[in-house]
Amino acid sequence: MSARTIPAFNHVAMSVPADALDASGRADILRFYRDVFGWTEMPTMTEDRKRLVLRVHSNEQFVYLVADDEPMRCPPGDHFGVSVASPDDLNRTLEAARAFRERDDAVEIIEGQVEDFKVLKLHSFYVRYRLPMMIEVQCFEWAEGFDSDSLPAG
Repeated sequence: MSARTIPAFNHVAMSVPADALDASGRADILRFYRDVFGWTEMPTMTEDRKRLVLRVHSNEQFVYLVADDEPMRCPPGDHFGVSVASPDDLNRTLEAARAFRERDDAVEIIEGQVEDFKVLKLHSFYVRYRLPMMIEVQCFEWAEGFDSDSLPAG
């Protein structure tokens, strides 16, 4: 009998207007997510005005964008999260988003904050560009003796 595999997140799917997935729209989306996050296109999945799949550093992690006549709409708080390894990485990502916003005012940024949970300082900011959901970029700064595998007391 094999060991149970624990499910892990591997993708986020969102519907967008077909115009967002024409050649120009795809180029804009790809440019931003490449420049800010390092994501790339999975070109074998691309269909003009129908689908764009952004590879998130692995073929098993991706953002799946599909055209729909009734595209997804989200209130400002709806988001998905990505993590970076250090506060410096978070700041570099934020600076890349700010630099892109200098060229394209469609970039929305909610500036960073640090929340102190005693065992963890959570650094974060939010960004959105031409997609319905924002992305929360986070860095977990663990207190000594704690890490991502520590279980809460209690």
